[in-house]
Amino acid sequence: MHKIIDGPFVWKGSDIVNSTDWILPLDARSIDILETGLSKFEAQGLNWQQASKDTFSLEQLDTFFRHISDELENGFGLIKITGLPVERYSDAQLKSIYYAMMSHIGVPVSQNTSGAVMMAIEDEGKKKSESYGTVQDAKTGEKFLSSRSRALSGGVLRLHTDRCDVVTLLCVRQATSGGISKLVSAVAIHNEMLKRRPDLLELLFQDYPRSRFGEESKDIDGYFMLPIFGMCKGKFTTHFSRTYIEASQTGTTAPRMSDKQWEAMDLLAQLGEELGFTMALEPGDIQLLNNHHIFHGRTAYEDTAELGSGRLLHRIWMAVPNSRQLPAGQEVLWGTTASGKIRGGIWPKSGINP
Repeated sequence: MHKIIDGPFVWKGSDIVNSTDWILPLDARSIDILETGLSKFEAQGLNWQQASKDTFSLEQLDTFFRHISDELENGFGLIKITGLPVERYSDAQLKSIYYAMMSHIGVPVSQNTSGAVMMAIEDEGKKKSESYGTVQDAKTGEKFLSSRSRALSGGVLRLHTDRCDVVTLLCVRQATSGGISKLVSAVAIHNEMLKRRPDLLELLFQDYPRSRFGEESKDIDGYFMLPIFGMCKGKFTTHFSRTYIEASQTGTTAPRMSDKQWEAMDLLAQLGEELGFTMALEPGDIQLLNNHHIFHGRTAYEDTAELGSGRLLHRIWMAVPNSRQLPAGQEVLWGTTASGKIRGGIWPKSGINP
């Protein structure tokens, strides 16, 4: 029987909006430490992919990074670092600083089959973004876009989680209009669904078909089974993207979804709108989210600028050393369910996660 879950990670949007505990401004001393570290890093002739604890020393910020790690796992589950003066740096310098900072918190993992450990999230234009995966929906006859295609367009991104312990975004440039982040506690959704529709909540703890189309494969029939909600050793976890579930139904091999399963996802989305909040990321903001208990999305956006000067966010996916153990059976997505291990991501074709 499912029970109400308590903890600081169970919040409503109004709780977050009225709190500054999750916002960490970079002061002049912190920026000086970052820039000193950058100078020493550049003197070694290394590129941003080589930034690490060893090559980009930031020991003076260790307390800062430990606080972030603890807050992500045991607190609200979200952090916003503000005040990084992005306009001061070249693209390579900015990537080096961002990658180094995140490497002091966790281990970046691959985000696609090419092994990319940092991705530019921007509107690449309709033709380019659709090249990442489109099929015709057999039921509606309409074009179905893969998750990656949607992320690299200016369209809406529904509430979802990414395939990693922690997802981070650095805002370099914001859109002319729109592109607002949407965040909600998945545990708050769990608790409210338990009050309203425990029958639908139970379905979310059961397997749903997920397509591997777009991100991992061009084969629309490749799929795996995974629950949306889970519990292990008293800790909640979730993995959810409606797009992957819908994609599984455009193929012919995945089990067919029941009306009740769709209803459960509809209620999840409804509660996400009721319980969450919106936030505009400004240039120099870094957002970090624990994917195991926070859903994120964004509103559609428009840019008047041409590609290369419009909205741009850099994204890093991370495995973190203080991660929770996951329920048995989730190896199909994570590689391992053990806590504190390098896991998640989309593994490159070599089978070796950088």
